Amino acid sequence: MAVEIHAQAFDPWQAMQHYQQQHITPGKHGACASFIGSMRDFNEGDDVKTLSLEHYPGMTEKYLEKICDEARSRWDIMDCLIIHRVGEMHPNDPIVLTAVWSAHRGAAFDACRYLMEELKSRAPFWKKETLKQGERWVDHNTQE
Repeated sequence: MAVEIHAQAFDPWQAMQHYQQQHITPGKHGACASFIGSMRDFNEGDDVKTLSLEHYPGMTEKYLEKICDEARSRWDIMDCLIIHRVGEMHPNDPIVLTAVWSAHRGAAFDACRYLMEELKSRAPFWKKETLKQGERWVDHNTQE
């Protein structure tokens, strides 16, 4: 299990491949489910120029580790990875990667969705958007 917070851009496909090569025993998994979230250039009907994500160092990583542990206890998975960006982002920048490895697809899909939904709804991140009209803090996440 790994949880990483990045202040710089990352390539989610490369990160997932690297993690798999380093941590997943070849031939032992039959499924890898992943989710990559990217920055949109719109929210709540407005054009968004940039997104700034803040977190509470230490607390955020601990929470992400907790949801990984919960996923491992609920589903028969081998490993999971969460990478999340902080700092300033622009449209199309990857924000988050969740990946889960298991013997079978059902557990991988279910655990990956669980990680993403828990992360979006409860992880300690704060978002500020830059619009043409100024800046605003995001009060709530979008539904699914």
